[in-house]
Amino acid sequence: MCTRYNTTTRAKYKGVTLGTFIQSSEQLSQAIAAQVASVSITDIHTHLFPQAFGELMSSGADDLINYHYLVAEALLDNRISKEYFWSLENSERADLIWQRLFVDQRPISEATRGIVTVLNRLGLATKDIKLSELREYFEETSKEQMIDTTLSLANVRDVVMTNDPLDEVESHLWINDKFRQLTSDKRFHRALRLDQILNDWENSKVKLVNRGYQVDGDLDTPNQRTLAVEELSRFLTEWITRMDPLYLAASVPSTFTYPASDLQTFLLDEVVMPVARRHNLTIAIMAGTKRQINPDLKLAGDSVASTDVGAVENLARNNPNNRFLVTLLSLEDQHRLTVVARKFSNIMIFGCWWFLNTPSLIEKITTMRLELLGPNFIAQHSDARVLEQLIYKWSHSRATITKALQSQYSLLFDENWAITEGDIEKDVTALFRGNFWNFIKRDPKS
Repeated sequence: MCTRYNTTTRAKYKGVTLGTFIQSSEQLSQAIAAQVASVSITDIHTHLFPQAFGELMSSGADDLINYHYLVAEALLDNRISKEYFWSLENSERADLIWQRLFVDQRPISEATRGIVTVLNRLGLATKDIKLSELREYFEETSKEQMIDTTLSLANVRDVVMTNDPLDEVESHLWINDKFRQLTSDKRFHRALRLDQILNDWENSKVKLVNRGYQVDGDLDTPNQRTLAVEELSRFLTEWITRMDPLYLAASVPSTFTYPASDLQTFLLDEVVMPVARRHNLTIAIMAGTKRQINPDLKLAGDSVASTDVGAVENLARNNPNNRFLVTLLSLEDQHRLTVVARKFSNIMIFGCWWFLNTPSLIEKITTMRLELLGPNFIAQHSDARVLEQLIYKWSHSRATITKALQSQYSLLFDENWAITEGDIEKDVTALFRGNFWNFIKRDPKS
């Protein structure tokens, strides 16, 4: 009968000693929890900015409470008029949300519990705390100090921003020779966002023409299309040089399909894919949003719908020399996406996005991915829009992903497979950091 290795036995991987073999289920669970808790994370997709970006940086009490998740939850109360709510000042809206979600009821939803987690990690008493006290804390803390505190508490080593070259506010900063200032905080990396170009060409075209790019034709003739391809490629190349992004990114609606006889496929095939290949850049595709099903909620009015996963298959198969980071928003699409990722080495699944960023769904999806892919995906990203959200999003995600890993490792352990803490560390590091950097073919220290 097979027995466990004794505690003096050492395991080696390519000549490197990894540690003693784990001897019990309890020790295994503790080792996994410790590794996930201590791993330093690269958060590959956020909407965060450092202080150098000025008004684009979102941080503090009112920004946390006015997060669109909380807005939607507060406005479930039909006694609150939408017109009245949006007529209020930012601080007044936060007061109303706080009263509705943290005073009148218990904060047990994921979004409201997240605020409680932030308060707890910052050392603020959560019993009977007033929003005014939270505001005082942030007023007394500098932005630089808050960045340091947040990244430390979340144990996040670096984040990837969302940088839109057609956003008038942000592009003005980049164009006005502030590159060194905007890139001085090495913890904040860039991702060049393509949403406007791919999803709203008519308005994008106007912005590009105003900046001197010759793309003002209707693209009905070969000459117009050739010129547009040259000019748009020039635009992207200039911004790649300016920003030095880690990847190109596009959030596309649930109706996204590829290939199709439309302008979006033309832009992908003739501009985006060739430019990405020339610059050795990965393309991130985020699909599944159904925009503004309730416009009265503004940013909080978006929803979710199933996406054609076949479009992802076609992207990978038709463009084998391009790499794709992929995340889909609908729960119903996750199994097929995971199976597709087994078939194409140029696809890397990442995270549980937006409406999937809830513990019950993260555990279910992560377990399925571990079962089908092993540790060959990116466990999570925060999608944080407010700096301090990193604290709760990663605290909650670590706890949930720990459960999924413990479940899978326990099955392996029960089959008498030798496991060391070094084995666990290797897999955990890959899931939270290493797989991303390896896939995009970049040095994390660069």
